[in-house]
Amino acid sequence: MHIPDGYLSPAVLGTLGVASLAGAGVAARKAPGSLEESRVPLMGMAGAFVFAAQMVNFPVAAGASGHLLGGALLAIALGTAPAVVVMTAILVIQALLFQDGGVLALGANVFNMALAGVAAGGWAWEAFGGLKRRRVAAFAAGTLSALVAACLALAELAVSGIRIPPAALGVALGVFAVTALLEGAITAAVAAALDSVAPGLLERGNGSPRRALSGLLLAGLVLAAGGFLAASSLPDGLEHLAGRLGITGMERAMLASPMPDYEAKWLPADWLQKAGGGLLGLAVTAAVCWAAGRWISRWRSA
Repeated sequence: MHIPDGYLSPAVLGTLGVASLAGAGVAARKAPGSLEESRVPLMGMAGAFVFAAQMVNFPVAAGASGHLLGGALLAIALGTAPAVVVMTAILVIQALLFQDGGVLALGANVFNMALAGVAAGGWAWEAFGGLKRRRVAAFAAGTLSALVAACLALAELAVSGIRIPPAALGVALGVFAVTALLEGAITAAVAAALDSVAPGLLERGNGSPRRALSGLLLAGLVLAAGGFLAASSLPDGLEHLAGRLGITGMERAMLASPMPDYEAKWLPADWLQKAGGGLLGLAVTAAVCWAAGRWISRWRSA
């Protein structure tokens, strides 16, 4: 789902870059109103878990794979505005450290997944019942969030002048639809697990998130250190579409990342490179999201 550099036109990149900068700024200003001091560590652990989960691709259909985006899950656990801040931080880390998503295309990826995707998930969570119908609402939130992000990516490719034949578009939409349904199922399952481990967590005004932190940390460590063992090697939906359109050669790396493809190349063995890259990314994401939460909390106090 991460758009690399070289796919979108300068006009689309510029417009979405400005929109994303403005949207992330608005979210940062609104976040203090919905983030209690006790939930700052949750912001770090939730961000780390989503980062780790995005590393693990699963087979979907038509020779393509998918992975959890996590925007809806963040919106459910943290609130929409803090979730936008966390997802933006994740995307920045992925682009700069791991070459996952283009640096110039960062604005487009933030717009699709951190702004529109999170907002769609937060809206669906409330519209489908929220706390009153948690499983249904979480499933709808995850599904809609992923669909919105995917459809925006397709629209941006089309506006940038990339012709998508009807047959290829149909396959892409089918792959994205299946991925979105799986996103909904995973979101519902994780939200239910969090609510079971820490009752009151999803209400955001009640309960302590501390009991959920150890579970998120353990799950994140497992996914980051060993998720590559079970991850599918198939291209994700966007990469699969790019292959069908013959535009894979348009990709350009605008910045030399220290750990491309989530691998710490300086470590001696292949499995250590993959595990080390995942664990370092997990630690950086947790630290950055926790720091963002502390900053938001202090802004609220001020």
